[in-house]
Amino acid sequence: MFKQTRCLLIFLTFGLVPMLSGNTQDLSGDDMRSLDGQVQEIKSDVLNIASELNVLEERLLYPSSTQLAVFVSLDGEQDFRLDAMQIDINGEPVAYHIYSFKELEALQKGGVQRVHTGNVVTGNHEITVTMTGKLENGGDFSESGNFAFTKGVKPKALGVTLRSEGFGTTTIQVGDW
Repeated sequence: MFKQTRCLLIFLTFGLVPMLSGNTQDLSGDDMRSLDGQVQEIKSDVLNIASELNVLEERLLYPSSTQLAVFVSLDGEQDFRLDAMQIDINGEPVAYHIYSFKELEALQKGGVQRVHTGNVVTGNHEITVTMTGKLENGGDFSESGNFAFTKGVKPKALGVTLRSEGFGTTTIQVGDW
């Protein structure tokens, strides 16, 4: 998709260069502004087409009848630092993410991260969430939880909430969003 957009921009650029190069002395300031406006309009059209292609690609890759999105958030004050998270659906790994300082800071301030978008058939499924990190006392921790969910015909959004239940004890909650 980006390749097509890039090819279109290259074509437009090289297509306009010969037209401009021979007539640069004959063009007035108003003509140059008009030409610049046309180029900007073409760029805008190309960006709009690219955006529409992105939406179409998502609809084709993730039809609403099979679409599943998984979001992660932190709840309340944390006595741990989240380093990484892995998501498995029906025993198959679908997402693994190592958190940077800025991402963790955003989650701590109430942000939500989409960690997975994929396809599952309608019916009953199991999601396994595994998180690893450090406790306030410097010790390592790893916690995992298995949760059942049902996928209907409509798109499904699951929220994974990580919370601290006292020093050294964390819980993972999964629910519909």
